[in-house]
Amino acid sequence: MNHQDPGTQPAQPKRRWILSWRDIELGQSLVEFAMVLPMFLVLIFTLIDFGRGFFTWMMLTNAAREGARAAAVQSDSATVDQKIWDSLCSSYPSNCSVDTSKMTVVKTNIQGARGSEAKVDISYTFSFVTPIGAMLSLAGGTGLSAPNISTHSAMRLE
Repeated sequence: MNHQDPGTQPAQPKRRWILSWRDIELGQSLVEFAMVLPMFLVLIFTLIDFGRGFFTWMMLTNAAREGARAAAVQSDSATVDQKIWDSLCSSYPSNCSVDTSKMTVVKTNIQGARGSEAKVDISYTFSFVTPIGAMLSLAGGTGLSAPNISTHSAMRLE
């Protein structure tokens, strides 16, 4: 007769259940996605706002250049303004590629002496459309404030 003490028998069904539970990967994908999602969102939001900021900088640089060119051929201040707005807007002020209320234009030496420089400086307060600043502050940083985009163009008066 094979009599064993019940306390010495291994608990086979319980052990098999524990081992099979370790091999199941039901929640692993969800956990990995939850860990990668914040980094992915920061990357996407950064790309979106960087693209918008670069586009805005290019538009403002072109507008300053157009204004400086108009000033270089001895145009008056109203014509210089019109050239700047025409390069930014298809119909000012209703259809502009930038928010003109956040923009400051400084013109220097318009219709000055020939040979001197006419200067156009444009400053623009950029604003994010994504929550990138708030997301970076949640991650332990100081956050990200929207930059002030400025551009300068100078041309010699003809």
